[in-house]
Amino acid sequence: MPSVAFHTLGCKVNHYETEAIWQLFKKSGYDRAEFEKHADVYVINTCTVTNTGDQKSRQTIRRAIRSNPDAVICVTGCYAQTSPAEVMSIPGVDIVVGTQDRNHLLGFVDQYRKDREPINGVSDIMKAKIYEELDVPEFTDRTRASLKIQEGCNNFCTFCVIPWARGLLRSREPGNVLKQAQQLVDAGYKEIVLTGIHTAGYGEDMDNYNFARLLRDLENNVHGLTRLRISSIEASQITDEVIDVVGKSKILARHLHIPLQAGSDTVLERMHRKYKTGFFAEKIARLRQALPDFALTSDVIVGFPGETDEEFQETYDFIRDLHFSELHVFPYSKRTGTPAAGMPNQIPDEVKHDRVNRLIELSAKLSEEYAERYLDQVLEVIPEEPLNHREPDGYFVGFTDNYLKVKFKYPSTDIVGKLVRIKLIKTGYPISEGVYVRIVESEPSEAMG
Repeated sequence: MPSVAFHTLGCKVNHYETEAIWQLFKKSGYDRAEFEKHADVYVINTCTVTNTGDQKSRQTIRRAIRSNPDAVICVTGCYAQTSPAEVMSIPGVDIVVGTQDRNHLLGFVDQYRKDREPINGVSDIMKAKIYEELDVPEFTDRTRASLKIQEGCNNFCTFCVIPWARGLLRSREPGNVLKQAQQLVDAGYKEIVLTGIHTAGYGEDMDNYNFARLLRDLENNVHGLTRLRISSIEASQITDEVIDVVGKSKILARHLHIPLQAGSDTVLERMHRKYKTGFFAEKIARLRQALPDFALTSDVIVGFPGETDEEFQETYDFIRDLHFSELHVFPYSKRTGTPAAGMPNQIPDEVKHDRVNRLIELSAKLSEEYAERYLDQVLEVIPEEPLNHREPDGYFVGFTDNYLKVKFKYPSTDIVGKLVRIKLIKTGYPISEGVYVRIVESEPSEAMG
């Protein structure tokens, strides 16, 4: 049986798409091999968000070529889309496909084996108007399933290359989203994470359908769905209708990841973000009325070109005052080809480093404060794996619906992937501790309080 090995760099969407490509190979009779082992075909799914992403992608491609010089080397993903010539110029690369036409990969592999000529299958992503269907009925990870609902982004932030890597926004047909969600629930998944490049932009390219309606339809029509999580939602996409759905839903996780990027209006303007801090704060206040105590997580970029000490302090104060529960903090990284890369007053690395550390410290403090509120409360957790694989000590780890990472003791591994009630006995960051209460039978999840 021929074998295929995968390596995925970058975001959740890339991981979803790797699983989808694996489904195509599996249907054609391939076995899946470990990436570090010998395989007949290697598929490297690349990232291009930063220049470092490009570099890591190149290193991974070369590693695959060294593993088996006779294998067919396929490169896909964002770096392949934006820089196909650069990828093709790496000796040993046989097939390059961008962020669409992945269903042609197997045909390209057969063609390459016949002709032994390198194939550039990258097309103009800006002309793509229709969402490319890539079905994933099950995942290698057994506890939570991603469900990709849209592709592309129309925002063109000044620091970001993604519209050129992924094209403009296009939404998946609602019927296909619901069908795949049902497949995932039927395969045993308790939690589905809605994901995309600009997830809550879903439906902006459709008539009479939108993200809020999709959330409603998933809850009403997917039988047995216990927990639904939104991977990310922009402040500008939090409409009255979305707030209404969030407030009334019985299955939406009490966790929203809302990218902030900066808490200073002048920096947001230079970033070409579509909101000001006042607008952002007002949306959070309204969400907290609808869904009290939800976990608010976010992305922040520090050291954006021209960021003064005062502007950074505005960001710091804004985050502190709004009580985020966890931050992903990134130092600004120049991305060749974006407007921000050519902006004056680039910030020195040591200043960025210092600002990153200050925000990470703040994030840890806010995370601890958030977790403390749940001491002695009963929460629902989906255990993902033993805490210590090498030296199992009976502890399992998983996430609550409001995104607290919790460990608890249980005597056997058949608990993984189930929905379990846990009482928190000790809170902390990055992990809290609970005691097992009971398994929740397949009843709808209740918001626990």
